[in-house]
Amino acid sequence: MHTLSEKYSVAADSADAILSFARVGITFQTRTGMFGPSRLLRAVQDVSFDLMRGEVLGIVGESGSGKSTLARLAMRLLQPTSGEILYEGKPISTYQGAQLKQLRSDVQMVFQDPNASLNPRLTIEQSLLEPFILHGRGDRQERDAEIRRLLGVVGLPVTVLQRYPHEMSGGQKQRVVIARALALKPKVLIADEAVAALDASVKAQIINLLLDLQREYQLSIIFISHDLPMVQAMCDRVMVLYLGRLMEYAPRSVIAQGGRHPYTRALWRSSPAADPDCRLEEQEMLAGEIPSPLNPPDGCVFHTRCPQAVTRCKQVVPALTRLNPQHGGACILFENPSEIN
Repeated sequence: MHTLSEKYSVAADSADAILSFARVGITFQTRTGMFGPSRLLRAVQDVSFDLMRGEVLGIVGESGSGKSTLARLAMRLLQPTSGEILYEGKPISTYQGAQLKQLRSDVQMVFQDPNASLNPRLTIEQSLLEPFILHGRGDRQERDAEIRRLLGVVGLPVTVLQRYPHEMSGGQKQRVVIARALALKPKVLIADEAVAALDASVKAQIINLLLDLQREYQLSIIFISHDLPMVQAMCDRVMVLYLGRLMEYAPRSVIAQGGRHPYTRALWRSSPAADPDCRLEEQEMLAGEIPSPLNPPDGCVFHTRCPQAVTRCKQVVPALTRLNPQHGGACILFENPSEIN
């Protein structure tokens, strides 16, 4: 008998997965206005994937595609309304007390805005001490030594310890946030738009830092972004989300060629060119707006913007189809691989 993660895996060998989503969905009840009717918002629908040990997995998609919701589900900050999430083969929905506390230690997150992650009233030293205190790790001497070691790991001098967040640059603050995320020696690091608010040069420094840390500590990283070329450049595999659904998953070698799903190709064409000599006119904008998750289209949710849509796309929700152990997606074209250009 197959487990959920084995049956719905999108990796070559789910036995080596540290984190697995198996047909996960989450629905919220919301209102339009104070006295408006209650409506269902399907933020994530039927998403399955495996994060392998030591892997950098990219999750990309436009705003409203469900990327950040997946991150919060992975940390059990949200509970799915369907499906199952497994951490090291065990469903996290059953975690309580010490088990849940250990999960929050093993799976850490770095958010987009370091200003929202750091308390402006605490010094950098006080912020870095927080995880040790909350989880009861080490005595004062051990904590002090580990804080100084972590600052060295992220390339900051110990002189920053007595500073407050407003006295530091955006890149420095993000390094502090990364150091704090590493304090409890996590196995999984989730970077949710962790470089989106930074200048290009600082962005490159933080990405290189994350990759160095991944290699040194054998971290499994989920890197969430709306920037497909950047995700392709740093990740081993890439998942493409649209309106809460998984459109395509592929190794970066496939994504580097623009992917196979019409949405992946549209995202790639609309992304700024990595080559600065490439003319801006060669960039194509993705037509139309992403529909509201309160009123998603019938059939394939991308059909309202898809240049290759046919009548069947409006009628049938495409199943997740494998082209090979590492590549697949949800599109009627994937059901007939010979039709994919």
